[in-house]
Amino acid sequence: MPAEDKLNNIHNTSAAQSPNKAVEPTQDYNGSVWVDDNHEQISFNLSTYWHLAIKHRILILACFFGTILVGAAITLLMTPIYTAQATLQIDRETARVYNAEDVAPRENLAQGMEFFQTQYGLIRSRSLAERVVENLGLARSDAALAALGVEPPAATGSAAAQAVRRRAKALGMLRGGLRVTPDRGSRLVTISFDHPDPVVAARLANGFAENFIEANLDRKFESSSYAREFLEERITQTKTRLEDAERQLVAYAANQQIINVDEYAAGGGPSDDGARSLVSNNLVILNNSLSEARARRVTAEERWRSARSAPLMALPEVMSNPSIQRLTEQQAQFETEYSQKLSTYQPDYPEMVRLRAQIDEAQSQIMTIAENIRRSIESQYNIALNEERSLENQVNGLKVDVLDLRDRSVQYNILQRELDTTRTLYDGLLQRYKEVGVTGGVTANNVSIVDLATPPSRPAKPNLLINLMLAAMFGLGIGIVSALLFEALDETLANPDDVEKKLGIPVLGVVPILGKDTKVVDALADVRSSFSEAYYSLRTSLQFSTPQGIPASLLISSARPGEGKSTTAYAVARNIATSGKRVLLIDGDLRNPSMHRLLGFDNERGMSNLLSGSLELAAVARRTAQENLFFIPCGPLPPNPAELWGSDRLRRLLIEAQQSFDHIVVDGPPVLGFADSPILAANLAGVLFVVEASVTRRGQVRGALRRMMMGQARLLGIVLTKFNPKAGSSVGYDYAYDYRYGAEPAPTPIPKPEGGKKGKRG
Repeated sequence: MPAEDKLNNIHNTSAAQSPNKAVEPTQDYNGSVWVDDNHEQISFNLSTYWHLAIKHRILILACFFGTILVGAAITLLMTPIYTAQATLQIDRETARVYNAEDVAPRENLAQGMEFFQTQYGLIRSRSLAERVVENLGLARSDAALAALGVEPPAATGSAAAQAVRRRAKALGMLRGGLRVTPDRGSRLVTISFDHPDPVVAARLANGFAENFIEANLDRKFESSSYAREFLEERITQTKTRLEDAERQLVAYAANQQIINVDEYAAGGGPSDDGARSLVSNNLVILNNSLSEARARRVTAEERWRSARSAPLMALPEVMSNPSIQRLTEQQAQFETEYSQKLSTYQPDYPEMVRLRAQIDEAQSQIMTIAENIRRSIESQYNIALNEERSLENQVNGLKVDVLDLRDRSVQYNILQRELDTTRTLYDGLLQRYKEVGVTGGVTANNVSIVDLATPPSRPAKPNLLINLMLAAMFGLGIGIVSALLFEALDETLANPDDVEKKLGIPVLGVVPILGKDTKVVDALADVRSSFSEAYYSLRTSLQFSTPQGIPASLLISSARPGEGKSTTAYAVARNIATSGKRVLLIDGDLRNPSMHRLLGFDNERGMSNLLSGSLELAAVARRTAQENLFFIPCGPLPPNPAELWGSDRLRRLLIEAQQSFDHIVVDGPPVLGFADSPILAANLAGVLFVVEASVTRRGQVRGALRRMMMGQARLLGIVLTKFNPKAGSSVGYDYAYDYRYGAEPAPTPIPKPEGGKKGKRG
């Protein structure tokens, strides 16, 4: 009996179903994400961040305790700093008119605060710090700097340069250790200074307080108001005259088209060389260019005269030309060969005629190149001559412009001298205004010392407790930010919630990861195992994926290899078969098949033979150990899998298979990089997409789904494989599927498939 008749006797023929029967998807794909109309937006939930903290707890705790240890180490290694404090009382200054004690302007609150803030700024000023350095002799020598705990500068350069460097180091130390703290609600201000030496700290704090009082008194002996007002009035008048003179000069220059360059030097004053007009400047430039062009013309003319009078082949340019040298060598070789053969052949012999023609051709090329060289020399001379004449014409034109400009520059020079005189007067008044100092009225000093600083007995910092608290807060912040950053950059799909949030696609099943020593067949055979229960749950989800139940033809695919699609295809087909349905499992990966090794069959013939038309369905379908489950391996690897899947033979094969089987499960190849899965998806009733947990990235899945949708695939949902329940529990999931109560039953032995490795057909 033929094999096809045997297969027909095994199956009960059912009504044929079209492989292209549309299964209405529960979602729509908009090109980038899946949009679920019934999906509700999840509001802010504090538990989400708690689960995120639990997920990255190791990172957060490492940052937390790490910064605490670093903070403790830094605190213990820091040099103790002592803080000395001096207290001043600063009263408001009252402006007196005619030196009367009872007449004073009223001050509002804003003016009072401005006054005190000004005093605080004066204490922190660089000028006061320089006064302290000078009066206390802090930068007088290297020994004085060493007494302050400052490393002296290198002893290089002049004495003045060393003094400047010492002064800069002392100023940096003073301004770095000074702190000014006002006492809120009073007129008291505390001047604090931090230093490793308590005696130095007290000395410098008192130095700032005392020198601030002296500086305040010095400011009262400034110039009188009358002299200042007089100078201010004269400066205002002179400034107005200066602006008018500048406007007149600019207007006249614009009217007469006088443009001067190099009028002022880089420092802003008049240049030593004086102003030079743009026309004069251009004349100088063109005259220099004319001189250079005339020199080039003379040189080119001399070369041309030599080339014109000398024999053509005697020119140096001709003799040094590489092409002429090469042709001369070839001509000499031809002439030598011609002379040697002349003793044997007559001149009219064909070989002799050919050699003579080659000699003449070489001579002709030499003469042509030499003539071109001489013409090139002539051309260079003509170019140089034309350039000289052009520049000479331009120079002659500019000479006329320069002479005309000199006539128009007389009034310009007069205005320029008036401007320079006014500017000199203005600069002198400004300098005098800065130097004027007249002793004015003296009133009582409004700044006084309340408490002088004394050397402290205990260091003020570092404070171990405060530093540890700051380090803990800093470490906790770093840990939280790092956790959020890692979570934001994490493109992998670690759990079902990630899949639904990042892709918007329903998860039909979650398959736990197997142990290293556990085989897939053994885990599926144990009906109480979490692995087997996960696939039973997946079969239940497939029953509700379409209104008609489990699709008649189903493609199992993934974005990349190794995600568990072959295991999922076998488990789905096996579970459907246990429900009494006749199932045909097809290894559709015609590039890297693996299903035959999982089931224990050979791969001598299979799907590639069916698609090529060399065998029929009954000859390759094999019965497995599972009742109602038949298997078609891949067969010999074809050179063009995509062309086989795209042929009409696939559609006819699916129609024929649906007449004998209730369901067809195809283990497809990966989507990315291959065209096989989109073609298969277009011909099957549904697609189940497999994603490996914590490995596959969102971009890979989106790219794969986008390619599937181009072929009008009917996506049912996603299966998350190799899921770690312990890792998933940190975000609120528990997919252990553990139904063992009491003693664990012995594992059910797996019967050997009838086909075996010998490939026995069903």
